Amino acid sequence: MIHDAYIIPPLPSDWPYAPGELLPPLGCRLNIELPGLGGNWRVCTPGGILPTGEAVPLSGAFGRGGIVCVGDMVLRPYRRGGLLRHINQGTYRTHLRFAAEHAVHRGLWESGLPTVEPLGYAWRPVRFGVEGVLITRLAEGEAWPRRWDLSEARADDLRKAIMCLCEWGLWSPDLNATNVLFPPEGGVLLLDWDRAHFEPSGVDLWPRYQARLERSLTKLGAPAEAFAVIGSAPRP
Repeated sequence: MIHDAYIIPPLPSDWPYAPGELLPPLGCRLNIELPGLGGNWRVCTPGGILPTGEAVPLSGAFGRGGIVCVGDMVLRPYRRGGLLRHINQGTYRTHLRFAAEHAVHRGLWESGLPTVEPLGYAWRPVRFGVEGVLITRLAEGEAWPRRWDLSEARADDLRKAIMCLCEWGLWSPDLNATNVLFPPEGGVLLLDWDRAHFEPSGVDLWPRYQARLERSLTKLGAPAEAFAVIGSAPRP
């Protein structure tokens, strides 16, 4: 049984993906200026690499705004959702939430699960807490809401990836349709592991994922064929 939700457990014996490359240890650098985001950041990335160049808004990105590309890196500021965003949009008590997401994301990347490459996180003190930025490698592709008409192969790829999360015991509460990316060369990539954590063994996660995606698809006005991918039907 997993007692610490951020310790990466062993892979299931029937894991279908080849392991990904192991990333170098994180190196943290202080008082760094991030393109488009100002200075005084503490940047924690593999080998201490830094984004350099011009910050360009990521075109077509879903989310709460502020996402930029710097070269082949994507910088996504942490933003709160729900009603809390009207009171506190981007301040957190500590940087541990950002570190936790990176730890899970790194484990997924190294397991071979189809996701974007994690490149660390950055944070700086602000007001009564900290604000943060997630750093990943840029990946080309279309988000699911921009191409509902999936081939059967693409649908199988998506179901396979989600079922693997279920079998490994990883619950990702932010997995919605906008965090599903289809690269031009085929396959699928799953994005955004904020608040993701491993559940104790034996927990059935498929109904949770199905309900989460149903809510997302309903909100986005998805057609019936999108619901069919996850074995559901549109709500009346």
